[in-house]
Amino acid sequence: MIKSEMKIGSGVDVHQLVFGRDLIIGGVKIDHEKGLKGHSDADVLIHSVCDAILGAAGLGDIGDHFPDTDPLYKGISSCILLGKCGDLLLKTGYNIVNMDCILFAQEPKLSPYKKQMAQNIAKVLNLAPDLVNVKATTTEKLGFIGKKEGIAAQTTLLICAIS
Repeated sequence: MIKSEMKIGSGVDVHQLVFGRDLIIGGVKIDHEKGLKGHSDADVLIHSVCDAILGAAGLGDIGDHFPDTDPLYKGISSCILLGKCGDLLLKTGYNIVNMDCILFAQEPKLSPYKKQMAQNIAKVLNLAPDLVNVKATTTEKLGFIGKKEGIAAQTTLLICAIS
């Protein structure tokens, strides 16, 4: 059977903003009055990267590997989950060529944290920092994001067969 040399993966995640939680995005703790609701640390950016990796490799999604019903993952750092997804990808004989990530948040302002987020992702996945791009935008006060009720992330990445 012929193995495809390159594959594209896409991941999307959304979490509600709530009081009483730390706001962790891209492995960065951000000072904000609200954090993201979830079973793990609810890192919306890392979750979208995990789903993009798993999707590109044909390995399902983050919920298949780290279900929110499993107490093992309660409060876990999503960077740990990302490392596990990176390991799964390597076992399939592929590695990451590059990735592009978008954060959607009305607040807090995420631009000051983009570089550190990209560096954190690159470090966990053992990638050169210039292979990870993180962008941030608002929704111009439209929808649940514009109403400051949640944050979303989207990641697209390219993987190639290891020669």
